Amino acid sequence: MGHPSKRLREIAKAYDFSKIYSLGEAIDILKKCPPVKFDQSVEVSLKMGVDPRKSDQQVRGTVSLPNGTGKKTRILVFAEGDKVQEALDAGADYAGNEELLEKVNGGWTDFDAVITTPGMMRHVGKLGKVLGPRGLMPTPKAGTVTTEIAKAIQELKAGKIEFKLDRHGMINSAVGKLSFEIERIAENINAFLAAVQKAKPAGAKGQYLRSLVISSTMGPGLKIDLREIQAD
Repeated sequence: MGHPSKRLREIAKAYDFSKIYSLGEAIDILKKCPPVKFDQSVEVSLKMGVDPRKSDQQVRGTVSLPNGTGKKTRILVFAEGDKVQEALDAGADYAGNEELLEKVNGGWTDFDAVITTPGMMRHVGKLGKVLGPRGLMPTPKAGTVTTEIAKAIQELKAGKIEFKLDRHGMINSAVGKLSFEIERIAENINAFLAAVQKAKPAGAKGQYLRSLVISSTMGPGLKIDLREIQAD
């Protein structure tokens, strides 16, 4: 095995692997790690006290981060008629129907979110092999299958994100940029956690939130004190 880089050695000196931090302390440590050449994302990893194999214990929802995601969200809209121009006027990066369906079916995924009108969903559903594995398939629950195209675009551009339990019982999501002020990152994380708690399924038993780790793209994972969080 190779030796850790100078940057990793410096990071290792900055925090205690065994310690559980307050949210503010953890964000401060991430911000003080040796910098890299891009604005890193701040990411949360939640270990959930539910069984992902059971249909009555699924956790899924959306949240509008109060301070946005810090990234430009490239939006693709599938629509017909006047809705195509409405989408473009509202800020969609791509909007159309048959030509875009063929392009995506060919493997093109140069976008971050997909919105579709209900009438186009029967065609979009056939793109499951391309969109599904990337978490890009639109759903009514996420507000991305809708006739209110302009509203959906504005919400995504403003920082609305979707979260979903994976097969390992985890919820992972980017919740902002490391360049944000500590308070803004904390506000986003607290809003995210509140939305996850609100989405608690009826079938969940025992401790709902098991553990929380926050990290930056190139930084360490820091365990957060769950006593800060008003868990059910």
